[in-house]
Amino acid sequence: MSMKHKRWTHIGLSAAMVGTAFLAGCGEGGETGEAGEAGDHAATESTALGGEGEGEGEGEASTAPAGLPEGGEGEGGVAIDAAASDPVVFVSALAITEAHIVAARDAAAEGETDAAAEMFAHPVSEVLFDIEDILVAQGVTLFDDKLMAASQAVLAGESSDEIAARTDEIIAALREAATHAPDNGTSAAMVNAGVAADQIKRAAHMYSVAGESDEYEPYLDGYGFVKAAEAHFALSKGDIEATNADAASAIESALEQLVVAYPTATRPAELPGDASKLTAASSNIALALQ
Repeated sequence: MSMKHKRWTHIGLSAAMVGTAFLAGCGEGGETGEAGEAGDHAATESTALGGEGEGEGEGEASTAPAGLPEGGEGEGGVAIDAAASDPVVFVSALAITEAHIVAARDAAAEGETDAAAEMFAHPVSEVLFDIEDILVAQGVTLFDDKLMAASQAVLAGESSDEIAARTDEIIAALREAATHAPDNGTSAAMVNAGVAADQIKRAAHMYSVAGESDEYEPYLDGYGFVKAAEAHFALSKGDIEATNADAASAIESALEQLVVAYPTATRPAELPGDASKLTAASSNIALALQ
């Protein structure tokens, strides 16, 4: 049995423990795919990167941020082949994972046990499985077992502090993995600017999706993307400002709006943001990074 097949079997068994009812309802409540994943959830997230998905607002540019290909080959909307040579795509895949586990941590703290458990498990099959060969080739020590263990820990009733500690451990693994990103000459500042742009675009798209129904999962996805965008912008804020002041300003403006739109990990009774303005703010970043 190949390593991938063994890992996929493990993922399937672990995902089954998360709760098939929540998995089936994830995203837009579509039919489930392999390992109990909701196909519509993955498809919904993947359109956040491309130019043809639902939720594209007025004025959105069709060009992705510099170094970030349109569309995606993997379930999570990541251009898998590009991740082998483009550091923005490589680190963006890791940021998608970060978005989910931070959302999971905060949802768990709010008592959203099923949602938190699914969020911890989701990136394993949606992103990490697709780029596993690239991660290994770049010398990354695989860490998907940490996500599955966190998912199971939520269901086992671990405290918020214990779940937060697991989250910190995963983020540390993600930061270490990012140091193995391919080098194509892009500065660390512009890599983090591109990653922030990607996460912001995803968050803006998920807000449009969230506005079409009262489902919790699209909102929670978007909340996580905002947190990941904030984290990656903070990593290089000064250098981004020095390198591309327009991009830094556009990222800050978008984040200010997104923080209002996604105030907490729990979905408000009425969404307080404007989806079209969020989409326009995301487009401004793309234009600044061209």
